[in-house]
Amino acid sequence: MSNKENKMGTMPVKKLIVSMSVPMMISMLVQALYNVVDSIYVSHLSTEALTAVGIVFPLQNLMISVAMGTGVGINALLSKSLGEKNFETANKSANNGILLALISCLVFMGLSGFIVEPFIFSQTAKEGSNLAQDLDPLLVRKYGTEYGTICCLLSIGLFLQMTFERLLQSTGRTILSMISQMTGAIINIILDPILIFGLAGAPKLGIVGAAYATVCGQIVASVLAFILNIRFNKEIKFSFKEMIKPDAHVIGRIYQVGVPSILMMSIGSVMTYCLNIILNGFSLTAQTVYATYFKIQSFFFMPVFGLNGGSIPVLAYNYGAKNKERIKETLSFTVRLAVGIMLCGTLVFEIIPGILLSMFDATDEMIKIGVPALRIIAVHFPIAAVCIVLGSVFQAFSQSIYSLIVSLCRQLVVLIPVAWLLSLTGKLDLVWLSFPAAEIGSLIVTLIFFRKVMDKVTKHMEEVES
Repeated sequence: MSNKENKMGTMPVKKLIVSMSVPMMISMLVQALYNVVDSIYVSHLSTEALTAVGIVFPLQNLMISVAMGTGVGINALLSKSLGEKNFETANKSANNGILLALISCLVFMGLSGFIVEPFIFSQTAKEGSNLAQDLDPLLVRKYGTEYGTICCLLSIGLFLQMTFERLLQSTGRTILSMISQMTGAIINIILDPILIFGLAGAPKLGIVGAAYATVCGQIVASVLAFILNIRFNKEIKFSFKEMIKPDAHVIGRIYQVGVPSILMMSIGSVMTYCLNIILNGFSLTAQTVYATYFKIQSFFFMPVFGLNGGSIPVLAYNYGAKNKERIKETLSFTVRLAVGIMLCGTLVFEIIPGILLSMFDATDEMIKIGVPALRIIAVHFPIAAVCIVLGSVFQAFSQSIYSLIVSLCRQLVVLIPVAWLLSLTGKLDLVWLSFPAAEIGSLIVTLIFFRKVMDKVTKHMEEVES
């Protein structure tokens, strides 16, 4: 087997985690930059356009959840199979994973004409209500429907890009994955102003241009990731015959990890959707602030997710190789690094929230609502870092059901009910306290499950050694 695979079990852990994670962290930072730049451009159309993009986000996140969750299942099975030298299963997991990505895309394309408009309408104030609005809800609905429909109809790039990048990550080729993701994000950033504002002879498309820029970046990145897999990913043998001949056993094993991961990530869509409805009880600007927060926080959460993504193949490989010392060292290093990143995020949000919001052409009302919101929410960042890293154990060791339970507790069992109860006070600032409250609950549940899984893994390894 090549050095690419052997390094999972032999390279010094800190060096390995850095080599695996840094390319993913950089690519995710570029992705975060794209998210922010995209929203900055849209904000210069109007605050209604910025609000619309934020309202569409739960639907986009649902597609991302399906793609990434399936990718997690592929990643876990493929990495574990390589650690066990089971190359036949590794190949089947890759080829069946591509098939699953295509099927997922077709489902969202078919549903796009039925779900986008009602989804947008349900998050905006009803006409004729007594609710005072500082923005035009009809315009928000129009922009949101246009943007969301295009993102669903042309989602093939999103699904294939994430699948092909996961295959590269599974075999340790995170630099190639980074190249693919960065290429897509950079193309998006370049096309945004051209298509939104009609530069370089292009038509001025407004919010529709932002949607086309997004899907174009995804499609180009998916094509590049496919080429990189064919040319450099020698651990995997791609076969069209295998892709059109689904293996029920392999698909079952992929979704054994993938479905809980999909549900876990989809919970974020449900949470954002419900929170948007709660915030709409105050104003559409409150929704805009939340959407803007979500874009900015990605500069700190994305690197941690990149670190997490780099550690999962290492944990899965060494689990297959029965090397518990490297598992412990991997977790210790990644927790410390993740907390450090998130502490930086907390400091930035506490010190310069007004400057962060002003990048989005913020109105006076948006600044008034947003400054305390960012400061209150950012308190939970370091706690979230610990939960994210420890949660990688559940995914790497095929125990994703625990990740699902943790996400349910954090976002639906605690955050939404607490946010709703605090909204009854009529004080918007209190609603933001639901974030640190939810993260504290998440940490408690995560630690309980983490200890349970690690005890089980340690016992299994000791039995094998004896």
